[in-house]
Amino acid sequence: MEQKKELLLENSGQHRNYTAELAEIIRSPISPPALRKKLANYHENDLAAVLELLSPEQRERLYHILDPETLSDVLEYAPLDSPYFGELSIRKKLEVLSHMEPDRAVDHLRQLNKEQRNLLLELMDESTRRDITLLRSFDEDEAGSIMTTNFIRITAGASVRQAMGQLIAQAAEHDNISTLYVVEEGEIFYGAIDLKDLIIARENTPLENIITTSYPYVYAQEQLEDCMERIKDYSEDSIPVLDSDNRLLGVITAQDFIQVVDDEMGEDYARLAGLLAEEDLREPVAKSIRKRLPWLIILLGLGMVVSTAVGLFEGVVAQLTLVVCFQSLVLDMAGNVGTQSLAVTIRVLTDERLTGSQKLSLIFKEGRVGLLNGIILGVIAFAAIGFYVWIWKGKSLLFSFSISACIGGALLLSMMLSSVAGTVVPLCFQKMKIDPAVASGPLITTVNDLVAVVSYYGLTWLVLLQLMHLTE
Repeated sequence: MEQKKELLLENSGQHRNYTAELAEIIRSPISPPALRKKLANYHENDLAAVLELLSPEQRERLYHILDPETLSDVLEYAPLDSPYFGELSIRKKLEVLSHMEPDRAVDHLRQLNKEQRNLLLELMDESTRRDITLLRSFDEDEAGSIMTTNFIRITAGASVRQAMGQLIAQAAEHDNISTLYVVEEGEIFYGAIDLKDLIIARENTPLENIITTSYPYVYAQEQLEDCMERIKDYSEDSIPVLDSDNRLLGVITAQDFIQVVDDEMGEDYARLAGLLAEEDLREPVAKSIRKRLPWLIILLGLGMVVSTAVGLFEGVVAQLTLVVCFQSLVLDMAGNVGTQSLAVTIRVLTDERLTGSQKLSLIFKEGRVGLLNGIILGVIAFAAIGFYVWIWKGKSLLFSFSISACIGGALLLSMMLSSVAGTVVPLCFQKMKIDPAVASGPLITTVNDLVAVVSYYGLTWLVLLQLMHLTE
């Protein structure tokens, strides 16, 4: 204890690098009991983080030193696509799975081949196998696939003393005890009790008085994306999951829900890049090509449309070659603004209760934001580029600031239109029942390029050539 206090004092005012500390400890030639004692001072999340710094031989040593319960906690924090669970022996896998939450155990089993999966299921005890089989019966996008059977069941009609007895009897195996779930005969869900209310209830208080019968719940076969907003609105530490006959099957904990939301956001951002899912470092090349190639073919076609639009303004470029230097500036700014609006719209569209008037309001708001940003950046570009062309290119004052005024105007127009496009396109895809996160990203990039090219060269042709008759 004194050594630990000294270490804390020594590191006060600065963040300790727990991962580096752990790597050094694990690599040191100390005995297994001494190593186990040192590791007990660190959080399982830090132990999971250090695994990638260790060699397979060092990890194998660590697997032997950690007890199955601790190792299962460590693997709870490790990424599912990591090789660590697969490195364990069959016996160790079985021991670890028996200590894991059923939903996490199912995730790990899915990473194994069919032969190993079936062998482990056969070797499991009846209770664990039943829970895992139940969770495996649901598709990955159904609410039942992420539930856990780690919860406390209280029988309806029990007294406060009996309810407390049931809690104590189950607490050894189930540690999710902040909310207790009440079931009637046949496991029919009846309501929920807050642990605090049960603790402070007097012995003669009817249990009915502290049961919340209007507690939120979801059905096991509901799509996660359909019930996500509902779960988020209630902000409970866990939500009961029922079957079609209203029997209580399990609960979705806040931790499980956060993980799902995190995965969904990661997938949406990956889709914005034109991919169907987040890239896996170990994914076969052929599979990556199959996922990317369809969008690249579509983009190639749209890119030809943009090239054709540029070709229409060959005469403008021939007479004012200087304008080509600033083409990328206008295109990049339009692309940046469009991507920002797209990200905002995708995030807003996660709310399924969004009304038509709210969507229209979003379009106008993004248009105003794009317009005001365009005005500010257009003025900056007008001044900066005008002086640059005048001083560094040696052009006349009129010519220099005419060019910069055209660039500033193109920025204003393209940024406003790109903001609107970045909002309207995903809204249209949602209306057509197409996932906006999948289709919007690649399309917006090309649409923004088209808008910027037409705005820039169109203004150049109209203002500089047709109205002012400027040439180099």
